[in-house]
Amino acid sequence: MPHHSTAQIAAIVVAGLVIIAAGALLSVYFGRRAKNSADWLSAPESLPLIVVVITQFATAAGGGVLIAHVGIAYASGWSVFAYELCVVLGFFGLALTARWLRDQGFGTVPDVVTRLFGRSRVVVALAGVCALVVPFGWLATQFVAFSQLFGQLTGLSPSLLIAVIAAGSLLFVLPGGLTSVAWTDFVFGIFKIVMSLVVAAYAVHLAGGWSGITTHVPERLWQPSGLFAAGGDQVWLWVAAILPGTLTNQLYYQRIFATKNVSDARRGIILSGLTILVGGVYAAAIGLSVRAQHPGLSNPEEAAGWLITQLPPLLLVTYGAFLVATIVSTSGSALQSVVTSLVRDLYGSVVGGRRTDRRMVTLSRLCTVVVTAIAAVLAISFPTALTWLVATYAYSAAALAAPLFLGYALRRRFRLTPAAALSAMAAGLVGCGAAQIADTVVPYAVYGIAASTVVLLGCALASGRPSAPVPAQSSPVPAPEGSTSV
Repeated sequence: MPHHSTAQIAAIVVAGLVIIAAGALLSVYFGRRAKNSADWLSAPESLPLIVVVITQFATAAGGGVLIAHVGIAYASGWSVFAYELCVVLGFFGLALTARWLRDQGFGTVPDVVTRLFGRSRVVVALAGVCALVVPFGWLATQFVAFSQLFGQLTGLSPSLLIAVIAAGSLLFVLPGGLTSVAWTDFVFGIFKIVMSLVVAAYAVHLAGGWSGITTHVPERLWQPSGLFAAGGDQVWLWVAAILPGTLTNQLYYQRIFATKNVSDARRGIILSGLTILVGGVYAAAIGLSVRAQHPGLSNPEEAAGWLITQLPPLLLVTYGAFLVATIVSTSGSALQSVVTSLVRDLYGSVVGGRRTDRRMVTLSRLCTVVVTAIAAVLAISFPTALTWLVATYAYSAAALAAPLFLGYALRRRFRLTPAAALSAMAAGLVGCGAAQIADTVVPYAVYGIAASTVVLLGCALASGRPSAPVPAQSSPVPAPEGSTSV
């Protein structure tokens, strides 16, 4: 195993800091485009198609791909593509409603729910909490992934590393919110795509090429049937949790709303889904290559960390920069989404606080710091965030999938009320929790979604047909008062 000198490790640390500094400068530069609180929270109708596509990829391909997905490939070969396909199918599902979402000007999940079911502070509050669970889980996961990868490489304490990546995330978000995050993600996303392919190719080279992999890796992992090598139960869990979790992920809704043209909404989400496969190629190449060279890892999620120790100095430093870019761009996106839910939905709609531009931006920046601190403390205290990320997907999907998509399908046929939305979300959470406690064979997310669907259908049938067409409206959240610039 190559030994990396202190100078090489120092170079990696410097490269990482340079990436964070570059991201901060880009964030400040692009953040100047944010003129008011709407630009900070949702960047309405401001992003070209190519930026939407790349920023979606940069958001989705974060620490989970670097550690968890590589671990899946190490243990189960092509099964990593079963996971990625769940994400891709989720994107294609979003594409079916993307034009409608963009036409209506929705910026958050509660916007959609209140448009379908009517305004209710309780509904907005519950939908807002369920919507922020997944991006908050992503945020903590990025911190854990960074500390694990760089901890193996540098020997620095996890707490220090989490503090560094938390500070970097703040620098990405604070200047201009989603406006700065999206454009910075665009720049970093291009770098991530290039580096993903370069590192994947080098990993295969280290393993002796494809023939080296097929010689040393069990055949069941690299044969076409390896798509299901993780086992039917595990693949079914991904289908039940990741697919609906992607369909209800607020990070993607925000970028649909931010597309510059309505015609770009559907094309952007489809192209974004296809770019996710780049992450699958990266994870599969590294996982299988490491398995061929070092099959005895006790924890499959250590595969990416082991590869780092095998890289030559120049690629090692570049790869370190790639890891920082990957993690900090995703953590910045997740952080901004959580803050949007807190400020726009919970504060703006539920609490009903004053909504001047200056007040909303100031509150958003304060919440950004507080949320970052909480996520960092949880990442330090519970460094297994990667394992409960699936749970956040499951509960969010159990509460939101039926109200969002069944509600969309039923909106012209039945009178949908706030009580129906609240009942469906509550049933989803209860069903999901009960099934998890019972340790059911079928993934607990399925029970939650089924319970939510049954309750929503019952409420819709009981309410009957609408007496009049639902009036069109844009975002249900009133526009901020005043015009103070950011």
